[in-house]
Amino acid sequence: MFKKLALRLRKENKAVNENISCPIEKGGNEFMDGLTKKAVKLYEKECDIKNFSKLVLSNPENTDHNEMVKELFDDGVTDPFIDEKLSMLADNKRFLNDLGLL
Repeated sequence: MFKKLALRLRKENKAVNENISCPIEKGGNEFMDGLTKKAVKLYEKECDIKNFSKLVLSNPENTDHNEMVKELFDDGVTDPFIDEKLSMLADNKRFLNDLGLL
């Protein structure tokens, strides 16, 4: 979405005045590159905060998540809060391989 917006703005700016150059287009400008990266990180952080706030402030009386977790455990999903299961995962070579620890 961010890239599409930037591309659209670039096209609109070129159509308005082709004599003025855009410093972002030339590339190699460390200041503009850093500024752009910082702007994207701030935008992502703002989106994360909004989504987290929406999740946290959702209906506290809704307990569907508890039922979903119970169904998962009933279907045989490993409960990560049981010490025995956690120690089995810690000793599992395939799991450690997947994490890149072996």
